[in-house]
Amino acid sequence: MEASVVVAGHVCIDIIPEIGRDFELLPGRLVEIGTAVTATGGAVSNTGVALHLLGIPATLMGKVGADSFGRGIIEIFEGYDQRLGAGMNVVAGETSSYTIVLSVPGVDRMFLHCPGANNTFTDDDIDYEKVASAALFHYGYPTLMTGMFENGGASLIRMMQRVKAAGVATSMDLTVPDPSSPGGQVDWKSVLHGLKGSLDVFMPSADELMYMIDRDKFGRGDELTGGEVTIAGQQLLDLDVAIAGLKLGSRGLYIRTAAKDRLARIPDACTGDLDDWADRELWFPVFEVDDFVTATGAGDTTIAGFVAAMLRGFSIHDAGRTACMVGAFNVRGADALSGLKGWDETLAARDSTAHVPLTVTGDGWSEGRNGVWHGPNDCS
Repeated sequence: MEASVVVAGHVCIDIIPEIGRDFELLPGRLVEIGTAVTATGGAVSNTGVALHLLGIPATLMGKVGADSFGRGIIEIFEGYDQRLGAGMNVVAGETSSYTIVLSVPGVDRMFLHCPGANNTFTDDDIDYEKVASAALFHYGYPTLMTGMFENGGASLIRMMQRVKAAGVATSMDLTVPDPSSPGGQVDWKSVLHGLKGSLDVFMPSADELMYMIDRDKFGRGDELTGGEVTIAGQQLLDLDVAIAGLKLGSRGLYIRTAAKDRLARIPDACTGDLDDWADRELWFPVFEVDDFVTATGAGDTTIAGFVAAMLRGFSIHDAGRTACMVGAFNVRGADALSGLKGWDETLAARDSTAHVPLTVTGDGWSEGRNGVWHGPNDCS
C-alpha cells in the first residue's frame, strides 16, 4: 500500500487569461485578451493534486467560503477524485480566495491575489486524527495566511510541533508575500528558528528563502553562485532541517541533506537507503521543454515529484531528477496541473528527455552523470 500524504494550507481559485502580447496598463485603456483558464491554485491544490496524479494517496485540508468560488474549488477537486474535496473546510460568511494570474509573454508572472478564507485558517482547522495516519504532512504558504503568521507564527509553530510529535514527517513550502502586506512585515527568520526541530523537509525557492533570511539577495535568488547556494543550504541544515531544497527556476533544483542520524529521525518517510541520502549536496538541471506555456505552480509540483519519489524509496539522484521531470511537465500547461502525467509516464520521460546544460560556479563543485552537479559537501 502506498504511503499517504496530507497537504494543508493555502488554497484558491486561479483565473488565468490568455495574453498573447506585452502591454502597458494605462488608466482608461482597454486591453483585449483571450479566453481564461479557471483552475485551483495554492499549495493544497498544486502539491496535493499533483501527488494524487502521481499515484500517492493525498488528503487535502484547506478553508473556503460557502460561495461560488468555494464551490468551484471543491468541484474541481472532486473532478479528479470524489474523495479529494472531503477534507475541505467550508465556512459560511467567509470569502474564498482567488488569484488573477497575468502571464505576459517575455515577462515573469504577476499575481493579483485575494487571500480570503486563508487568512482565518489556523492550526485548529487541521484534522489531526487524519494527519496521524499519514506518512508525511506538507504545509504550504504560511506567508499568505494571517492566522498562521501572526503573533510570531505561533499557530504555524504549534501545528508543526503537534504533527511532528504524532510521529509524522513534516514538510513546508513558502511563497513571497506582498512586501507591504502584514505577511511581508513578519520577522520570518525568527519564525523559521521557532520551527527548529519540527521541520523535516523544507524546499522553498531560492528567492523565497532570501526574502526570509537574507533580504539583500532577494530578487536574484535564481542567479546565486554555487558558493552562495552552499551557504543557504547550510543555513537550512542549521535549522535542523533533514532534507533542504532550493528551487532555482530554469537553473534547476538544489538539494542538501543532513547526516544519517538526522535522516533517521524522519518517521517512516525517507524510506530509501539512508547511506545514499545522508550528507549529500546536489544540483539538478531542468529538462528541455519545447512547448513552454507558463511556470505557474512549477515549484509546488516539483516538490510533489520529489516527495513521491522519496516515499517510494528512490535514490536521492533519481528523486531529484524525477522532481525536475514533474516540473518540466508542469510548464506545458496554462495552470499548475493540466500538463502533468502519471507516474509511469513521468519516469519514462525522465529517462528519455535531455536535460538543459547547467554550469555551477564555486569551489568544490563538479559535474556528474545526467548533468547533476556535486557540491563541496557531497559525500559521494
